[in-house]
Amino acid sequence: MLVAKLLLVDDDRDLVDIIHYGLRRAGFEVLVAYDSPMALRQLQRNHPHLLVLDISLGADNGFDLIKHIRRDSRIPIIVLSGQGREEDKIRGLELGADDYVSKPFGHGELLARVRALFRRSEQAAYSMTEGTNNPSRTQLEIGPLTLKPARHIVLKHGQRLNLTATEYRLLHYLMVNEGSVLSPETIAKHVWGYEDGNSREIVRVTVYRLRKKLEDDPANPELLCTVLGVGFVLDTQR
Repeated sequence: MLVAKLLLVDDDRDLVDIIHYGLRRAGFEVLVAYDSPMALRQLQRNHPHLLVLDISLGADNGFDLIKHIRRDSRIPIIVLSGQGREEDKIRGLELGADDYVSKPFGHGELLARVRALFRRSEQAAYSMTEGTNNPSRTQLEIGPLTLKPARHIVLKHGQRLNLTATEYRLLHYLMVNEGSVLSPETIAKHVWGYEDGNSREIVRVTVYRLRKKLEDDPANPELLCTVLGVGFVLDTQR
């Protein structure tokens, strides 16, 4: 079984020691970095599977680090943000993070998020190598969109879209359920693997992020639409 390798980035060394200990006990291999340059070196040299990143990195800017990473990497990212800093959470998600945890948090909460995110990444890797008879590997075509599970890519009018791993899973779930209006809670359960008080905001921001990549005019969507008070639907016939 693949052992998940995490990179933990935080300038609070005491907190890093605590998180490091807990995640190691849970069976994860944990790398650490205390600033952006150190984090980038770890990413280049050790190729971790997951990134846990504190938005506040002293003199560094965690948002800039996310932007830099997302230029050429789809590594799953969990951001840590201070309690009450709602704008930090939203901005982190908009830049390409997959999930967030608010400080202060319990070890169990962070561990559950890490396990859920790793499990989804592991499933995605498996879906690219298993037999062709698996329905999850069937190519999907809806309007101008083509999703190819065997290659884990999405095309629009034949042009490849640069999606993060979470954006890909979200689009796959919406395409499989074409025409069905899905609530944020249902989407969170199937795409993120859990449902809690944060799930509506995480889904909303990720839909917004995906819409900017799918739509010719994201302000007037024709593919990924919102049904007020209900949820979201992918439907080319609306």
